[in-house]
Amino acid sequence: CLHHDSGVLGAEVYPEVWRRRLLALKSLGVNAIRTSHNPQASSLYDLCDELGLLVMDEAFDEWEFPKRKWLQGWNNGTPGYQGTFDFFKEWGERDLADMVKRDRNHLSIFAWSIGNEVDYPNDPYSHPILAGNREGGFTQPIFGGYKKDAPDAKRLGDIAKTLAAVVRKYDTSRPVTAGLAGVAMSNETEYPGALDIAGYNYTESRYIQDHKAYPKRVIFGSENRHDYAAWKAVTDNEHIFGQFLWTGIDYLGESGRWPSRGFYSGLLDFAGFIKPRGYFRQSLWAEKPVAYIGTYALKGGGAAADVWSVLESEQGQQKNETPSMDAWPIWNYQAGQIIRVVTYTNAAKARLELNGKEVGAVKDYDQKMGIIYWDIPFAAGKLEVVGMDASGKETVRHQIQSSKRPQTIKALQGEEVQVKVKDGVAQIELQLVDEDGIPVATADDEITCEIVGNARLLGMEAGDNADKGDYTDNKQRAYHGKMIVYIQTKGKTSEDVTVRFSAPWL
Repeated sequence: CLHHDSGVLGAEVYPEVWRRRLLALKSLGVNAIRTSHNPQASSLYDLCDELGLLVMDEAFDEWEFPKRKWLQGWNNGTPGYQGTFDFFKEWGERDLADMVKRDRNHLSIFAWSIGNEVDYPNDPYSHPILAGNREGGFTQPIFGGYKKDAPDAKRLGDIAKTLAAVVRKYDTSRPVTAGLAGVAMSNETEYPGALDIAGYNYTESRYIQDHKAYPKRVIFGSENRHDYAAWKAVTDNEHIFGQFLWTGIDYLGESGRWPSRGFYSGLLDFAGFIKPRGYFRQSLWAEKPVAYIGTYALKGGGAAADVWSVLESEQGQQKNETPSMDAWPIWNYQAGQIIRVVTYTNAAKARLELNGKEVGAVKDYDQKMGIIYWDIPFAAGKLEVVGMDASGKETVRHQIQSSKRPQTIKALQGEEVQVKVKDGVAQIELQLVDEDGIPVATADDEITCEIVGNARLLGMEAGDNADKGDYTDNKQRAYHGKMIVYIQTKGKTSEDVTVRFSAPWL
């Protein structure tokens, strides 16, 4: 699932910026995107046509009523409910028709979505099934019970049939779909029946029972978490043809408490750099051998992991910290500190080496968590995971290395030291390295960008969701030792443009 913003670039769409982002997703094995939750710029579909990415083209996040997105204690001011519902009655069918007519010649589009989570229970539609009757496999929360004065959920089916008819008027070559949030309630209406394929948002718990109840219904995960269990729900059920993740790339807005400035569950960050969970997901579906190393200090022993979860033991008494899918490739800690080392790999088994010596015994792939891990005392040097097949034959290696203090700002594009300019926009990736050229993944130095020539700075983005700096400034802090800088030429020019990056002590 992809929102339209590009971090520091905001809502402005630069094709080459999106090309870089889409190629990063493709490198992880992503083969489809869902536009969330509105039609996107035409150039995005052009890129997907060119790159071979499938698209679920989505029209609406609201229909005739607004959604309650206000969280008490998280937002300041007066609750606001402005949205597409303000114009839906007059413009909804026309906007949907325009979307289909505009986009139907794009080969990348495989489905038309008429809505996202418009069936969220009691927001605002309600139905007697929400009264708390959990017989017959009703597994979803009741969301406050049945509210008889709320709009009748029957309206979902009525509107869905109208919108589906609009789509089919202009294109019958692709299926009509939607992202259902309250499947148990929607099953009591004609909403799912109006669709050709039914998208389930975070409702893996109903995959089996609904397949039995509605054997002709084609079901897929239209919005899902990144964790291993969510993916197993696909691989363990042959009738589920795939899933979309929330989300593909971090985006501004819909943030948590201060200083969060966006939603950061993406495979990529605001800057378009691949995050640890991107490599985790790659390991779940990659056909080629892959491996990745991430680390973090155990809880109470230093810096906490980005995401912590708790797993109950089989006896339901002892609690253990589960290995994180958000472990960064850092190998700089205090001597002797106990560090959790995780590897995201599709190898049948793996062992861990430090400076060429085994420090983590061979472990089989964990079929319950999808992550192999070891807890070891820190010692500086080169940390390497060795992946093996079932017979013990090496198939893949991956390493990280302890670094010294950052000394140099390295500008790069891909694997070469160069700046590629197309459509007037240069994307310059910066990496902070030490005196030996080793990336410093802990570095957050403030970098200044100065330009001489006929060009302007569009923005500097490091991807840190908690950064409180001014986006319009030419000084920004690196995040995990990285940053991307966007520079645009001022019209056609043959003049040289000089770009200088500097930081104190570097």
